[in-house]
Amino acid sequence: MLHDRTLFTRTMDPLETARETLDAMLGYLGFAATVSADPESSALHVASHDGKLLIGPRGERLEEITHLVNRLLLDRIPEAPRVHVDIDNYLASRDYRMIEEVEEVAARVLATGRTIKLAPMNSYQRRLIHNHFKDHPSIRTWSPEDTARLKRVSLSPRTAPQG
Repeated sequence: MLHDRTLFTRTMDPLETARETLDAMLGYLGFAATVSADPESSALHVASHDGKLLIGPRGERLEEITHLVNRLLLDRIPEAPRVHVDIDNYLASRDYRMIEEVEEVAARVLATGRTIKLAPMNSYQRRLIHNHFKDHPSIRTWSPEDTARLKRVSLSPRTAPQG
């Protein structure tokens, strides 16, 4: 664990601490970026001309940056909530496209009356899908209860038995 407390603010506001940590990390690595905090969504938004490099292939580097920021934050404030990091609105646009695709699958579920399993997803993606459909009058979702990192969300008509 990193114990150089110069990366952290003197305030104990978790989101501001995470913002300052990410800003310092990117600065130390030589990236010019603007980091802003959104308290409503507990997210950090990064604007940078180096966005593609920071995001990495399929968002992998962005996931690593998010993981590292959260680890450093928890080292400083153990009860801190998880912070989401988005670079150049990559996650927002990816999430929007994913919801559109799943809406098409939901239409097929309603047309056929059959359950459809989606491609394996990480916990963030599954939560996004579950939250999107939680109040849907005709579609319900569920994931298997196991310890796998990637799981497949199932969509079914609300009237069908879960299985």
